[in-house]
Amino acid sequence: MVMTATFETLRELFGEQVQEHIPLAPYTSARIGGPADVLVTVRNADELARAVITCWEGSLPYTLLGGGSNLLVSDKGIRGVVILNKAKQTEFRTGPEPVLWAESGAVFSNLAHRAAAKGLSGLEWAATVPGTVGGAVYGNAGAFGGDVAHDLARAELLTRQGRVWWPVEALGYDYRTSVLKRGEVQAVVLSAEFKLKNGRAEEIKATIDQFTQRRKATQPPGASMGSMFKNPPGDYAGRLIEAAGLKGTRIGNAEISPLHGNFFINHGETRAGDIRKLVELAQKMVKEKFGVQLELEVELAGEWE
Repeated sequence: MVMTATFETLRELFGEQVQEHIPLAPYTSARIGGPADVLVTVRNADELARAVITCWEGSLPYTLLGGGSNLLVSDKGIRGVVILNKAKQTEFRTGPEPVLWAESGAVFSNLAHRAAAKGLSGLEWAATVPGTVGGAVYGNAGAFGGDVAHDLARAELLTRQGRVWWPVEALGYDYRTSVLKRGEVQAVVLSAEFKLKNGRAEEIKATIDQFTQRRKATQPPGASMGSMFKNPPGDYAGRLIEAAGLKGTRIGNAEISPLHGNFFINHGETRAGDIRKLVELAQKMVKEKFGVQLELEVELAGEWE
């Protein structure tokens, strides 16, 4: 449980933005998850930094929650503090080499559409990517041949030494990972700057429309975490799961989508434990049939048995 002194400090700093024993399912894209001991909602990068520093100073465990995609929260919930990141300030800097600056709680797909409306190109691939800027920078989000590693200029991080801007080269990006996600560096993404290009709004929007239609045609609707597994080298997780005969498999109200094998759907009141059983089943069957160990793209949060 939250140590009293640290909890009181959070109360003093954030007032009614601090809530206790709050179910987390409404804050995740899969609509799954037990309660947080304490939920602190932050509204800008300064508040985010203040909340994290308070947890560091009190040696209190904390979990960052943005859009809640690519995350499976356990049925038992998360101990300590959950920081709900609503830091959404943005700025488009125009000119010969335009730049987008955004706080880490901004919704990434919204930024891609706003850029398109301004005739700014470079983030078309992000228009269908769920989640926030912070999550995208943390996990090197990508789609349709584009990714953060290619378009990020630099990220503002909070480290124990203070706030610092890191160039994209320092983040150690690889497929759907970074030094942050691998735990090689302890830091929190406060904001980021992305390189854009000047273009024609109509053409940029047309590209986004194409990507959106392709996404709708190949990925299922409904509550999910996005892609459950990383694609193994030279193959696709969804293809392997389908070839293992698992599409449409259900445990409780959790289902491996009949449309796309790498999406696990919540059909209502689904338990995180049932999703995890499907994950373990998919890993076991694909390993037995094809000798491939599927690696999670989704992260597990909270208490697990």
